[in-house]
Amino acid sequence: MKGIIYTGGELTDLVTLARLPVYLQTFLRAQNGMVAYFGGLHLRGCVAAPGWHSLAAVWQGERALWRTYAELKKSDIPFGQDCVGNQFLLRGDAVLFLDTETGELADLDVDFKHFLFGAEKFPLDALGMEPLRTFQQAGGVLQPGQLLSLYPPLCIATNRAAAPAAKAVPVARRLDWLADFYRQIKDLPDARP
Repeated sequence: MKGIIYTGGELTDLVTLARLPVYLQTFLRAQNGMVAYFGGLHLRGCVAAPGWHSLAAVWQGERALWRTYAELKKSDIPFGQDCVGNQFLLRGDAVLFLDTETGELADLDVDFKHFLFGAEKFPLDALGMEPLRTFQQAGGVLQPGQLLSLYPPLCIATNRAAAPAAKAVPVARRLDWLADFYRQIKDLPDARP
């Protein structure tokens, strides 16, 4: 992978590691997660700290994603996220994509190995990196432990031709904001054309 700005270092959460499928254990033993593509993809690691890099925190902790998003199962493994906080999960051997604004879940029709291959071959499209690209072209830089906060949210249709305003915020703040936004809109009826 290109543009690696963070690597996870030593495996310090062996309990979580032992619960993972063998292929993910093998991947994390070789490299305990990373932030690649200058913030376009964060693959979580089995660590106690930093909290933003901890797989256990978003999988089984107090702020586990399945506690908020109705479509998720407790067994879904949130192994990674994109630059705005959308999640990549394993359900069995299938990679799923969670839109964290709307809670919509999509099967990407790939396994973990092919997900990594697609991300490496077509990062802009496979990882939805257009907001990051626009942010970078304006001089912005994402640091490890940060995600992009977009306003207005992407799920809100606007008549403006301009891209949403983006700013770098800590991962926890962004994920909390997305969870709160999802809770507010999840029971709204779909818009009619």
